[in-house]
Amino acid sequence: MRKIHFTGVAMAAFGLALALAAPAHAQRIGDKAGVNFADPSTNIEGPKTIAGKTSFVSPLPFFKDLKAWDPAYKAPINKADGHADLEGVWSSASLTTMTRGKGARSGANIKTLEIPADKINDYVGQTDYNQNRLDSQKRTDPNAGVFTDKNTDAGYNAFWIDPGSEFIKVNGQWRSSFITVPENGQIPYNRGGDRAVGARMNDVNTIKNTGPELRAYGERCLISFGNQGGPPLTNAMYNNNIQIVQTADHVMLDIEMDHDARIIRIRKPGQDVKPIPGVVAPWFGDEIGWWEGDTLVVETRHLHPLQARGRIPLSDTGVVRERFKRVSPVEIFYSFEVDDSKNYSQVWKGEMTLRKSNENVYEYACHEGNYAMPGILRGMAEGRDTAIDKDGE
Repeated sequence: MRKIHFTGVAMAAFGLALALAAPAHAQRIGDKAGVNFADPSTNIEGPKTIAGKTSFVSPLPFFKDLKAWDPAYKAPINKADGHADLEGVWSSASLTTMTRGKGARSGANIKTLEIPADKINDYVGQTDYNQNRLDSQKRTDPNAGVFTDKNTDAGYNAFWIDPGSEFIKVNGQWRSSFITVPENGQIPYNRGGDRAVGARMNDVNTIKNTGPELRAYGERCLISFGNQGGPPLTNAMYNNNIQIVQTADHVMLDIEMDHDARIIRIRKPGQDVKPIPGVVAPWFGDEIGWWEGDTLVVETRHLHPLQARGRIPLSDTGVVRERFKRVSPVEIFYSFEVDDSKNYSQVWKGEMTLRKSNENVYEYACHEGNYAMPGILRGMAEGRDTAIDKDGE
């Protein structure tokens, strides 16, 4: 199924809120909303699907069909650099998320890293994404009026999102989170990390918006607001594709969400690659990679200041180490560790499987026809409170 690609800061802002906050309900129904579901026993005439019975073909292999990895597997060789071929479009889409806990935005509601195979269908059915998908198929009361709750978190129903339909499987094992260390599956923020995570939204909420520079980077469409580009990589409700391109001197990760491009300089054996001066701090930081056998290793330091205080903050002395290893014709084993004592109480680690996709990566034209940012700034300039329960939208 082809994903829908959105334009405009309004969509970016909503995506940012959905990625970072509690799960938003795709369709808010009930007395407070002013709209209820129709009686399911009532025959209601309405639009019918025009899709054929065989219209959906998955561009990704299903996790349920993937077996434990063959230790004898040898990746094909990339002609450009002579190393294992990682090129192609790969997807991080899954119901598994970075952390573990209740709700679709924090993984399965389970304490252990592994989800027992005989329980996997139960957990799939319990996710907020699938509950919202089922609600989206129900008809609302045709005699009800418009929604009255002013709930902007209900902007998308299940038609508009593409988070994945399964939990992730790593070497034959179903996983409840990407995080493997610490054992509780949570990001081990210390006080510095808590301050860094809160600082970005605190500026937006407390400082008068005299210009776009104070808005969150997701609203400004600067980099992916779901952190799909990393480092480390994660996933969100849609646009989870990553295209990898290899050359003799560089590896590029083209991130579908918000047109990100990570350019990794490759250090060859015996070669010295000088780090970028710390004051430069580009988007995605200073990224130096090298090959250890058939595994690409990437070290990242000195993120851009706005990115460095994001959901996964990184201080000026912190480092993220990532490893990419092709383990089958359709799978890359991706692992990472975050080492930053200023923001975390310990080194923490994670793993995921990237699946080969038959799709291409298309432009995410986030600023095309953008009216949301001028509207926000003009409202502030006129002294209007743009909060939903005030005199704003």
